[in-house]
Amino acid sequence: MTATLTRRAWLGLAALGAAVAAWRPWPARAQGHLANLAPEEPIAETMKRLFGNRTIKDGASLITIDMPLIAEDGASVPIAVEVKSPMTAESHVKAIYILAEKNLRPLNVKISLTPAAGQAYVGTNLRLADSGPVRVVAETGDGALWIASRDVRVAVAGCAA
Repeated sequence: MTATLTRRAWLGLAALGAAVAAWRPWPARAQGHLANLAPEEPIAETMKRLFGNRTIKDGASLITIDMPLIAEDGASVPIAVEVKSPMTAESHVKAIYILAEKNLRPLNVKISLTPAAGQAYVGTNLRLADSGPVRVVAETGDGALWIASRDVRVAVAGCAA
């Protein structure tokens, strides 16, 4: 017994397919807004939350920050960070943190690395609320922290208050 699809059956299947494609699940009502995910905090509190009371050494000779001195648009400011490290199992950069002091939430980027990365390098775009220092903290595998800073002047703010 062979069943053939009639024109009416094809139209019914097409309508069912369109209804399934148009169906969207209800969004979770408890999500809230992205702006409410983390508290606004000053840079000092962010640094304390991330690193506790650990000593942070001057890493200007180890950390290279490549970004413009004047950012025309704070919504997209390119940055490239390189940390001089052999990236061996004994001596490697475990994480790179990029913090913008004038942002309501200063932590912009945290990159975790392993020795398999080969080099401690990251390139991205930041969103900056206002002119001020951008800090880069490198955490090594042995727990040492190194910091470098670069002042950036923002012509048009990229974050809403």
